[in-house]
Amino acid sequence: MDHGPNPRLDLMQGTLDLLILKALAWEPRHGYGIARWLEETTDDALGVEEGSLYPALHRMAERGWVKAEWGRSENNRRAKYYSLTVEGRRQLGVEMSNWLRFVEAMGKVLEARPAVPLVAER
Repeated sequence: MDHGPNPRLDLMQGTLDLLILKALAWEPRHGYGIARWLEETTDDALGVEEGSLYPALHRMAERGWVKAEWGRSENNRRAKYYSLTVEGRRQLGVEMSNWLRFVEAMGKVLEARPAVPLVAER
């Protein structure tokens, strides 16, 4: 993990699927393209390692959320491109809804104030 002025954030449990599905929402991408999109979109605050990305993509393919086809990358190399299926688009909606509910709940917790002012200890 980078400890510079803007260190990368650790991915929270359960967010990787949402991030991958969102990365594929507009166009098919190969694994490196998914990782780069995530870095660029978050100004390098979030990143995903190959050791997490590819197992997640395989799991998502088994669930029918993504499909994979071989193609040529920008530098003319053979690459597996992933795209969302109809079920994957539905799952993206579910994941986004769940995440927005989570963010709303966390916001309420972080903004909470005590009902009765705390008495200073002596």
